[in-house]
Amino acid sequence: MTLDDVMGELERLGTEQNRKTYRRHGVSEPLFGVSYAHLGALQKRIKTDQALAEALWATGNADARTLATMIADPSRFTLAQLDAWLKSARYHGLVDGLTSHVASKSRFAREADAFFERHIATIQAGIHAAKNRTREAMNTALINIGARNEALRKKAIAAATRIGEVEVDHGDTGCKTREAVEYIEKIWARRAMGNSAGVTAATRAAAKKAPAKKAPAEAAARQTAAAKAPAKKAPAKKAPAKKAPAKKAPARAASRS
Repeated sequence: MTLDDVMGELERLGTEQNRKTYRRHGVSEPLFGVSYAHLGALQKRIKTDQALAEALWATGNADARTLATMIADPSRFTLAQLDAWLKSARYHGLVDGLTSHVASKSRFAREADAFFERHIATIQAGIHAAKNRTREAMNTALINIGARNEALRKKAIAAATRIGEVEVDHGDTGCKTREAVEYIEKIWARRAMGNSAGVTAATRAAAKKAPAKKAPAEAAARQTAAAKAPAKKAPAKKAPAKKAPAKKAPARAASRS
């Protein structure tokens, strides 16, 4: 799809109700108000297209930029470009999308646990004194750190317990700040259920493929029964009908001759 194709479709899919909702969440113009369901459908059609992602980002349109983060190729980013995108993101939702879809999957993402451990300490020390939306971002970061591995899970839960309730003003929306300990545990519970379901499905699939073997005793019993059974008699053929005896010529006829 070309840039004009995508922008035309985004404009067609936008609604005033979505624009009102997005404005309440801090999204600024220009925007069409496209639902995330429609953005996801577009992403599936386009898949990955870095050139188109860069063109969409350059429009400055909120919906176009959100879609750009979804179709971008993290491996194609330079550090300078990634930094420029992050600095030009004007609202927290776009920062979240750019972080999860691009930054976290790029070659610049740090993998060492020590990096995340330092941020746990930073979050714990400063979350309550931070600005409103920063508190929300820090709480979300703590949850994501706790979801990385078992060691960080324990450290993040310990920090979240010490932090306690995080108050965030979400304005005129129905959004709520997630309770970190509870949400981290939910992530790990879903992960465990997914692994269990995968093992069960694999076991069932293997059982379906394997041909069922007859028990030796059962097979032997059937063979013995077959040997003892009397052979079936061929059906008896019916005897042909008897011919009627030839009639003798009358004696009168014999004397004439």
